[in-house]
Amino acid sequence: MSARIFETPADLIGSAGETLGPSEWVTIEQDRIDQFAQATDDHQWIHVDPVKAKDGPFGATIAHGYLTMSLVNRFLPELIEVRNASMGINVGTDKLRFLTPVKVGSRIRGVGEIVSAEEAKGGFQVVVRVTVEIDGEAKPACVVDTISRFFP
Repeated sequence: MSARIFETPADLIGSAGETLGPSEWVTIEQDRIDQFAQATDDHQWIHVDPVKAKDGPFGATIAHGYLTMSLVNRFLPELIEVRNASMGINVGTDKLRFLTPVKVGSRIRGVGEIVSAEEAKGGFQVVVRVTVEIDGEAKPACVVDTISRFFP
């Protein structure tokens, strides 16, 4: 599925309630987990020790929750595109929840919903709730409200 396109930032107004996506699937490999551990100095064995993790609570290594959340930034352009903007910025996030661990080898993707869109400080701010789904799992990996601002 392709991104929902808004021709201008002002076109975001009135879009609350729209669903977005899904994005493409992304496979979470051990190399990505190890690189995230290196970048964040979080080397907990449940993430980086496949031998020990095999006998651990999840039966395999798992992605860091913040790695999963950071991939939302990859999914967003596949969910929403705002054209004719001078720039777009990430303002932050709200209501982040980690619900299901992402085991190594799992595939994840993002599905979005526009929660709100309004004028804000010379631009237009949109809140997109992104649910990160895990292929074959009933519950998502995480849910986060992303806040972005686009300027005409």
